[in-house]
Amino acid sequence: MPLIRETIVVTFNAEGRPHIAPLGLISEGPHWVIAPFRPSTTLDNLPARPFATANLTDDARVFAGCLTGRRDWPLAATHPDRPPRLAQTLAHWALEVVETREHAERPRFVCRVAHAETHAAFDGFNRAFAAVVEGAVLASRLDLLPRAEIEAEFARLAVIVAKTAGSREREAFGWLEAKVAAHGGAGCR
Repeated sequence: MPLIRETIVVTFNAEGRPHIAPLGLISEGPHWVIAPFRPSTTLDNLPARPFATANLTDDARVFAGCLTGRRDWPLAATHPDRPPRLAQTLAHWALEVVETREHAERPRFVCRVAHAETHAAFDGFNRAFAAVVEGAVLASRLDLLPRAEIEAEFARLAVIVAKTAGSREREAFGWLEAKVAAHGGAGCR
């Protein structure tokens, strides 16, 4: 299995409006692969404008927020023709698509890092942050995974959040729990 780096990706649509989405980038040698599921806005955006900005952030709220309808995060300009970065990110990578691989479920956009920049210090790992990211992945798959599996995993993650979270992680996990509760059993296998 390849390394997957959880990031917040910003792309532009054909009209130049930014779209923010949490995506795991797949390591492939010197490249990073963006593999969005069909259908998705990121998948629509990349063929129209083959550039993305990957943000390395320690703010769990951005991951949870994007999955719970909270997409209005402050952005900062990068290159004039490229998607912006999160204003409050630790670092960002400017990505250029160098190859597209078609796939029925998850097309692959192979990207090279055209520019990398650090904006703030990384203050260390936090188990609650990792729990929120894992919860966000689960929340993105409510229609794909069995309900019992989602509930069991959220219960396990809630213990980690209760023991190790700061205010940002608690808020983010609360958003995800509300999304799962509101989803109910509809659509879950």
